[in-house]
Amino acid sequence: MEGKAVVDQQSECSIYAKTGKRTECVGVNNDRGRNQEELKKTAQMRDLLEKHDPTSKDYDDQTIRRFLQARDLDIDKACAMFLKYLKWRKTFVPNGSISVSDVENEIAQNKMFMQGSDKIGRPITVVFGGRHLCNKKGGVEEFKRFVVFGLDKVCARIPQGQDKFVAIGDLQGWGYSCCDIRGYLAALSILQDYYPERLGKLFILHVPYVFMTAWKMVYPFIDEKTKQKIVFVENKQLKSTLLKDIDEDQLPDIYGGNLKLAPIQDV
Repeated sequence: MEGKAVVDQQSECSIYAKTGKRTECVGVNNDRGRNQEELKKTAQMRDLLEKHDPTSKDYDDQTIRRFLQARDLDIDKACAMFLKYLKWRKTFVPNGSISVSDVENEIAQNKMFMQGSDKIGRPITVVFGGRHLCNKKGGVEEFKRFVVFGLDKVCARIPQGQDKFVAIGDLQGWGYSCCDIRGYLAALSILQDYYPERLGKLFILHVPYVFMTAWKMVYPFIDEKTKQKIVFVENKQLKSTLLKDIDEDQLPDIYGGNLKLAPIQDV
């Protein structure tokens, strides 16, 4: 099964313009110009946000910048997105974080783990889709809390100078009993609306044919930037594909690496 490669990584300069004796790297200059534009617009966006919601002062410029990047540097759209995030965070996570006791039924499914970092320092989380069952006790609301619980845990491990994480979605054993379109769409909405520019890459492994029925239902709701970060990995190329981005000493042992997976609640 073919996958799409991530384009959300800093690319090397490949376009050069020669002017007389001087050779100028156009790609680098364009990146520098964009960074300056982002910094300027981040400051403008902060001024607008603080007028609408003083609590926005609690967030650093890099957080604001991620929302700006998610809306292609459109200040008005980015402000609207950020204000929506602030309102959501205050109501959905009123205590500042989700506790283990709030997601006990989801944790019992033993489906989300963390361990290691990729070659550019992005932390790795592994989610086993085949272990996900519709939560009849807590319902979709508990599942949404679990998504936030997990994302907060992962984002807290992102090191200084990095913004993103890498996810491995392992669908080994996935069947129709695991199919939860409502839950999938809720998780996607949370990721895209409230954690913009956090996902660096998503590897999807051990994909059964029956999963594609669910995938076709979810795919139209995935934004274009997120689609470009998703890679479907063929079983016979699993380790070699992962090793392009993750050193063996940082790769989970279940994929031929050296690290033991740690349950998300323990990190």
